[in-house]
Amino acid sequence: MKQGSFAKLALATAVALSLASGAVSARDSAPKDKKEALYPNATRTEPKLDLKTEKDQKAINEGLDAANNGDKDKAMQILQPLADGSGTSSKYAQALALQGLANMKYNDGDVKGAIVELKKALDIGVMPNDTYFQLKYMYTQFLVADEQYAPALQSLQEWRSEGKKETADSYGLEGNIDYRLEKYPEAIAAITKAKSMPDAKPQGSWDQILAASYAETGQGDKAADLASAELAKNPNDPTAMQNAASSLIQAQKYPEAIALLEKGRAAGAFKDEKLYINLAKVYLIDGQDHSERQEANAGKAQAVLEDGLSKGVVKPSAEVYKLQGDAAITAGNESAALAAYQKAAPLAKDGEVSLSVARLQLQKNQYPAAEKSVTDAISKGVQHKGQAYMVRAEAKRGQKNKQGAIADMKLAAQDPETSAKANAWLKNAENTK
Repeated sequence: MKQGSFAKLALATAVALSLASGAVSARDSAPKDKKEALYPNATRTEPKLDLKTEKDQKAINEGLDAANNGDKDKAMQILQPLADGSGTSSKYAQALALQGLANMKYNDGDVKGAIVELKKALDIGVMPNDTYFQLKYMYTQFLVADEQYAPALQSLQEWRSEGKKETADSYGLEGNIDYRLEKYPEAIAAITKAKSMPDAKPQGSWDQILAASYAETGQGDKAADLASAELAKNPNDPTAMQNAASSLIQAQKYPEAIALLEKGRAAGAFKDEKLYINLAKVYLIDGQDHSERQEANAGKAQAVLEDGLSKGVVKPSAEVYKLQGDAAITAGNESAALAAYQKAAPLAKDGEVSLSVARLQLQKNQYPAAEKSVTDAISKGVQHKGQAYMVRAEAKRGQKNKQGAIADMKLAAQDPETSAKANAWLKNAENTK
C-alpha cells in the first residue's frame, strides 16, 4: 500500500479480522440432522459420509469439544491420532480432526501452522458441502491473517463461485483483501456491494477501507463526505473525528479540517494527543500554502500544543517540543523556538534538535553554549555532519578560538556536501593571517 505523508493520517488504520468461532463437529453434519442447507446451490458434488462407527463419532466430538473448551492436552491426545490417520479409518473424522488442530494452532498464534492443517482437511475432500464451505471461508480468513492476500483472494473467489453464496461479510472481506493488494477500485466496488446486501450489518472497518480507497484513487471529496457522515453519527468519537479530518486534508481542504478539529476541541472531544498534534500540523500546512496567514497559523499551532500539554492529554516528548519549536520559528519567535528545542533535545534519539539549538544560540551570539550544543549533536548523530562542524567552527571563532575553528572547518571540508564552503573559508582564513 502506498504510504502518504501526514495527510494520510488515520485512513489506513489496520482492519480487524473477524474469524469464524468454534469448530465444526461431527454432530453438526450427522445424517440425522435435517437442517436447512447453507449452500443449497453449490456446484460441488456432495460426497458420501464415511463416518460409520459410533466410536469415531464420539472421539471426534470429544476432541473438538476439548479444543473449543481450551483443554489443549486432551484435545491433542484425541485429535492427533485421528488427524494422522492412525486412530481412524474415516477420512471425514480425519478431516475434522485436522480442522480442530488448525483452530488450536490459530488460537496459539501459529497462523501458518493453522493454514497447513486446514488445507489438509479441505484437500481430503470428504466433507459435506456445508462443512466444506464453512471451512473454506475460514481458510480464506486465515490467509488474510497471515497477510497472504493474493491466495486469500483466490480462495474467496473459489468459495463464492463453487458455493454459490453471496453475503455482506464476504464482500467486506473481499474489500479488505483488495485494499491490501492496492486494488483500490475493486475495493470500492466490493465494500459498496457489501453495504448494499440485504444481510449487511455495516462495520466501521468497511467505511475506513472505502474512505482510504477513495483517497488513493484521487476521490478526496467522496472520502471526506463519507468520513464526515460517520462523524455526524458519532460526534464525540476521536477515531471518527480523526478520519473525517484526514479525509479533508487528503482533499486539501485545510480550513475545513481546521474548523472541524477546532469544533471538536471546543466541545472537549480531544481525548487523544494525536488530535492536538495533528491540528497543530494542519495549521502549519495551511500556513505554508497561504503565506498571508502563515505567521498567525504558527501562533495557533503553538497555542494548540500548549493547551494539550496543560491539560495533560499531550505528553512531553521530543516530537511535541520540536513541533512547538518549528511553529515558533515560523512565527518569527526565536526565543520561544530556542526554549522548545532545548526541551526536545535531551528527549531526542539523535542530535538533529541539538543542532537546531546550536544554530539559534549562534544567532544570539551565545558562542560557548552553541559549541556545547553542537558537540552534543555530533556525539548523538546528525545526518549532515559537515554542516554541524561548520556550526561548531563558527561557535569557536566567536570565542576567538581560531585554531579550533580551523580544525572543525577541515573536518567539514571532508564532507562533499560542505567541502566547497569549508575550503573557501579555510582559504580566506589563510589569507588573513
